[in-house]
Amino acid sequence: MTWTMACPAAELEPLWGETVLLDGHQIALIKVSDDELYAVGNQDPHTGAFVMARGIVGSRGDAPTLASPLHKEVYDLRTGAGLSHPGLSIDSYPSRIVDGMVEIELP
Repeated sequence: MTWTMACPAAELEPLWGETVLLDGHQIALIKVSDDELYAVGNQDPHTGAFVMARGIVGSRGDAPTLASPLHKEVYDLRTGAGLSHPGLSIDSYPSRIVDGMVEIELP
């Protein structure tokens, strides 16, 4: 696993997804707040379309969530686990901000 620089954290808007392509991984970056950032796979597991960065950010209980913009399946941003359909999940990547830059840990 290696940390890979993705983009300046200042370029991300709260509650709005952005997509980065890192070493062949299409990743949706979701900034929930200034100190809460998630990196998940951009591919919708139900349709195969690369659209998750355009999903709807929300929550279920204490879990920050992302709903697919196509069929509204909901995923836990912390783990990628499907909450609407437990058989579906999205990839989840560790992320951090170092010296103002977003870094993603890739396999």
